[in-house]
Amino acid sequence: MKNMIIVMFIIFGISEARLKVGFYRKTCPDAESIVGGFVRDAAEFNPQIPAFMLRLHFHDCFVQGCDGSILIDNGPISEKLAVGHQGVKGFDVIENAKAQLEFVCPGVVSCADIVAIAARDAVAFSFGPIYEVETGRKDGFVSNISLADNMPDFRDSIHLLKKKFFDKGLTEKDLVVLTGAHTIGTTACFFLMDRLYNFVPGGGPDPSINPDFLPELMEICPPEGDINFRLPIDHDSGENFDNGILRNIRSGFAVLQSDAKLLDDPETKQILDSYFGSTNQSSFEADFVTSMVKMGRVGVKTSSKRGEIRRVCNTFND
Repeated sequence: MKNMIIVMFIIFGISEARLKVGFYRKTCPDAESIVGGFVRDAAEFNPQIPAFMLRLHFHDCFVQGCDGSILIDNGPISEKLAVGHQGVKGFDVIENAKAQLEFVCPGVVSCADIVAIAARDAVAFSFGPIYEVETGRKDGFVSNISLADNMPDFRDSIHLLKKKFFDKGLTEKDLVVLTGAHTIGTTACFFLMDRLYNFVPGGGPDPSINPDFLPELMEICPPEGDINFRLPIDHDSGENFDNGILRNIRSGFAVLQSDAKLLDDPETKQILDSYFGSTNQSSFEADFVTSMVKMGRVGVKTSSKRGEIRRVCNTFND
């Protein structure tokens, strides 16, 4: 694959002492390649699979930490039914990979780790950076819709978005860089309607939308159109991982309101600007890898007292 970087990490943090690269090297040496195979095969039939895998990892980590809680089916209280998780897909890919892993290495590989590995492979399959993912997570014991109430939302102000990231131990830079994950994937017109036709304050369209872009968005998502119709979040290259999404945000070509909000704060705007220009240009891909690894440590469970290795990803063990 072209335009890739390889980033290697050696982690010495005490809190992540049991979360490490190569955790399954001895107990299930083919674990990561098995997961990657299922992601690759699914992506051949549906090019949106990489975006699904990336989003699934993000949504899992932002509730109770990266513990596979979003995968559980436990009736009307299932976390996956939360409003903040609407549109999250790819559960079948995780379940299929888990079934194969249970056949090869029963009771060894956690569902939470499968989600993290799948997200890493999703980036690589989208021509993004290759990196090594830390593993050793246990699957959580709790999944409840009420715990997802504080997910980052497309309507949030930049100050609220920053707070939600800070609450997870993530910084303004992580917010900007992880927003860059929108370089792949689509969104529904539902998430644009207020921004196009009833923006607050004042009504009408969001004035931050570039005038050259506004007619295109209105044509794709007309007032009485199909709110479920999907369009790329990255205006230029919705299937390839690159920094085009950040360039679009700077130019007023952001599709999502929350992406455009990065320009509303001096700190996030400065970070965004740092990826462009002729001098001291930061590497978005390297920073993205750093933030992904950092996010993957949020709220992890590494002891049997705090988690388990589920036999099936959507059900707690008996």
